[in-house]
Amino acid sequence: MRPGARPLIALLLVGSTLAGAGPALANTDVGGGAKTPPTTGGNESGGADGDKINSSVGLIVYDRSKNGSGSSVGPITSTTSWTPPACWYAPKYTPAALQAYLENIWAQDSTGYEWDATQRDRYVNGHPYKDFNKDKTGKGYWWDSYVNESFPPGWDQCKEPYFWVDTGDAPPADIKNAVTPEILAQLAYNEIRVPSKDVSLAPAGTTKVNLPTWAWLDQATFRPVSVTARIDALGMWATTTATPVSLKIEPGTSDAVTYPASGVCEFDNGSVGEKYTAGDADKTPPCGVKYLRSSGNGSYQLKATITWDISWTGSDGGGTHDLDPGSFGRSQDVIVQEIQSVNR
Repeated sequence: MRPGARPLIALLLVGSTLAGAGPALANTDVGGGAKTPPTTGGNESGGADGDKINSSVGLIVYDRSKNGSGSSVGPITSTTSWTPPACWYAPKYTPAALQAYLENIWAQDSTGYEWDATQRDRYVNGHPYKDFNKDKTGKGYWWDSYVNESFPPGWDQCKEPYFWVDTGDAPPADIKNAVTPEILAQLAYNEIRVPSKDVSLAPAGTTKVNLPTWAWLDQATFRPVSVTARIDALGMWATTTATPVSLKIEPGTSDAVTYPASGVCEFDNGSVGEKYTAGDADKTPPCGVKYLRSSGNGSYQLKATITWDISWTGSDGGGTHDLDPGSFGRSQDVIVQEIQSVNR
């Protein structure tokens, strides 16, 4: 354990106290550890009230005004094993805020004399910090860990003790997961919501064996969506954008063929497939399915999964960067009947 590192019980206390995030504005939520939006203009402050703190300097503010909305939206999932950061480091305390927070803990004798003494030596007695760095008030912040509010695996791996970073300086190079525009982009990825809608089918609901069924999605529903994550105290931000690129159709049975054969239909100008119109009965649909066997007294579960390309831009000024693609799908009932013939 590094000198001054907090025991896990302290991390649990901070994580459980600070993990919740609630809406700050109609389309702007605050995440990364607290429930109040960060102040701006250098007037950040903090203190302690029991086991709660009101420090707000390093909170992530999410702008969801360009995100998917409505009752049918849902989160996308990476098509690879990638997951967003479970924890990260960012500014959390001014010198006065850290003093108020730690002195409150020390006064309760809840962490033991030895740990408290080590903390005082590190942050008060000059080994290496003196008097909570009050002489640097307004010139930087104490950084600490923040935890993904869903507490995924690895949420408890950010165990570095509080460390100081001067304004304009990069955090120490050996601190893994210190916040960057890319980390903000990854966290914004986790906030992306995309529309979920049944694929339009013709025939709709009930089709016939060996009859090609046309499938399509309209341009009005599927368009790029984005979320911006920012930390005002650092002037750091990233916007993550999801753009629909393809629709994969899984008929729900092996007794079927898809159009195209791969079952993957590409988006073109925000739509996929073609709407069925009168006179198309003898044509092969550009996107669709043909069932080869009746569904009997039940139905097949046709699953439609949309893949979204994910990219981000940010305050690093490095242009557009890619993140792993994401997908979101839903299933719908399709009844397949035998074609009835009349013998004369």
